[in-house]
Amino acid sequence: MKTVLFDYGNVVSLPQAPEDVARLASYVTGAEPGFEDRYWEVRLDFDRGSLDPAAYWSHVYGRPMDGAGLDEVVALDVASWSRPNEETVAIVDELAKVGVPMALLSNMPVCVAEGIDTLPFMRPIGPRFYSGRMGLVKPEAEIFHETVAWLGVAPGDLVFVDDRLENVAAAERAGLAAVHFRDAAALREDLKTLLG
Repeated sequence: MKTVLFDYGNVVSLPQAPEDVARLASYVTGAEPGFEDRYWEVRLDFDRGSLDPAAYWSHVYGRPMDGAGLDEVVALDVASWSRPNEETVAIVDELAKVGVPMALLSNMPVCVAEGIDTLPFMRPIGPRFYSGRMGLVKPEAEIFHETVAWLGVAPGDLVFVDDRLENVAAAERAGLAAVHFRDAAALREDLKTLLG
């Protein structure tokens, strides 16, 4: 039986809501101009674990972040990624009911992963592979090879679902079947074809 390997952000979860981004941007007065550029500028380094939360958020805000303030910003960041895509979650629940194995492979820093792991809608999906714990990020080939090795399955027995085309292409190069996530309706049809 094939295993469905989900990405998290913009697949299982909804994108960050504008009000959540605004809340993060306004946490430090004066940080609003260019906040989103700085948020994404070194995010992959944060996802990989090359930057710890203090270094990442100090870069984003342009001032040292530590202590309670850092904890609050991390909590806001986790909250911004905690809104489920209910239509995808419905598919996850359907797959769980018929016994389809599922796993997660996400670019995500450890501090965010710790919050995401506690969300009720994540229960059917496991094991979970987070870039911050692996020291690797998508679309690097190694992250797919390590995930396949840990799961102990043939690459072709994994169906990888991601919203980013570069990650889909990398998964295919690693031998996985891959689906470009556009919306839940299209995913349901794609999975019907790939899972048989």
